[in-house]
Amino acid sequence: MARDPYPHLPSFIQKMDHHGLAPMVVDTFAAYYRQLVDGATGVIRDEDIRPLEPEEVVRADGLDDLAPAGDAALKRTVRITLNGGLGTSMGLRTAKSLLEVRDGRRFLDIIMAQVTADGLRQAFMNSFSTHAATLAALERLAPSPMPMMFLQNKFPKILQQGLAPADWPANPDLEWNPPGHGDIYTAIATSGTLAHMLAEGLEYALICNSDNLGATLDRRILGYFAARRLPFLMEVARRHPVDFKGGHLAVTRATGRLLLRESAQCPADSRAGDIHTYRYFNTNNLWVNLRQLQDLVATAGLVRLPMIVNPKNLDPRDPTSPAVYHVESAMGAAIGLFAGAQAILVPRDRFLPVKKCNDLLVIRSDCYRFAGGHRLTSDMAVDTPDGGPAVDLDPDYYGRIDGFDARFPEGPPSLRHCQALTVRGDVLFEAGVTIRGRVSVVNRGPTQAVIRSGTTLDTDVEF
Repeated sequence: MARDPYPHLPSFIQKMDHHGLAPMVVDTFAAYYRQLVDGATGVIRDEDIRPLEPEEVVRADGLDDLAPAGDAALKRTVRITLNGGLGTSMGLRTAKSLLEVRDGRRFLDIIMAQVTADGLRQAFMNSFSTHAATLAALERLAPSPMPMMFLQNKFPKILQQGLAPADWPANPDLEWNPPGHGDIYTAIATSGTLAHMLAEGLEYALICNSDNLGATLDRRILGYFAARRLPFLMEVARRHPVDFKGGHLAVTRATGRLLLRESAQCPADSRAGDIHTYRYFNTNNLWVNLRQLQDLVATAGLVRLPMIVNPKNLDPRDPTSPAVYHVESAMGAAIGLFAGAQAILVPRDRFLPVKKCNDLLVIRSDCYRFAGGHRLTSDMAVDTPDGGPAVDLDPDYYGRIDGFDARFPEGPPSLRHCQALTVRGDVLFEAGVTIRGRVSVVNRGPTQAVIRSGTTLDTDVEF
């Protein structure tokens, strides 16, 4: 009798069935697990792809004549916001979308103001960790209509030694990992939300992250997407030196289709960091034709995206805990599943993510203002590659939101004239501080240094 090459797979399936995961989710994990056991790494080699050339990318700034088509498509459009993150990298303990961004308003407040002003329907993909808090916050806001909501799935962690299911009785929740935002296509289908949206006459979806306030409706892009009857459209931006990491777009040599390669899929000898070769990165603002997504699911039975394998410790806070694999996927990778999918070059102000407290300082500062009460608009007085200053705060003092807020007790300094700000050591900024040009502030002393009210810094400072 032939030896079973996947002896642990029944245990994974039983575990997922016990937790009530849908058959499509189980089948998707099983397909990835077989790839992993067979030796697949998810790595995409340079020789199997080629860079995307400028003439292969549509430019959003040349689509003004399609804005009326966007207006005509508004009633058939929904914005789907990824809302599964807890913001643990910033020391948060609740949904990141409930973090105050500026002017007393949270991400969630601003998102709802945006969709109301644009006349869009709204949906959220929550995780088990964010759903209850998000629902409670929305009930207090009482929008009409209430946004649609569905839950992200989960995958079991895989022990690196032996590839069996991870077992952690002290905290069984740690036996599971989020399957990456590529799960959105499976989650929207298995939850019934996709069928519900189509039944309501919705056809076009803008999918984006909750922490990117630049991902507002652009009627020109919607008009282009609808008029060309595209199945999938990815908003991309030109890579700058700070973008040497992260997902970048390429073309698969074997099929000629577009492909998204994430940093975890790059071999060590890859040229992925060469921003002049791989020019475009994925902003994670994606346009999807919901009818064509439904057809894909109906035909294939699942949405099989390229696998990403992330080696981790079972307990992320305990480096001595067993080594495991997280099997994940990226939602932008769906660009390779649709014939006729395209990429569109957008201005940098459509990509304003808040991943760290560094980013939050910029968004809270006078670098931006609200246009129409809900749309962030640059108010910079100097040119910078990313539309805002490069901020690098000492993670030991500013990496967590409580430490960050304590060191800007009266609000952020003025950064409109700042190109770069670096802070090392413990420094408190009082009210009315202005930063101009490129400034480094270093405190090497044992006690907190203070930048006094009304100070203008245009040269490096050391305490």
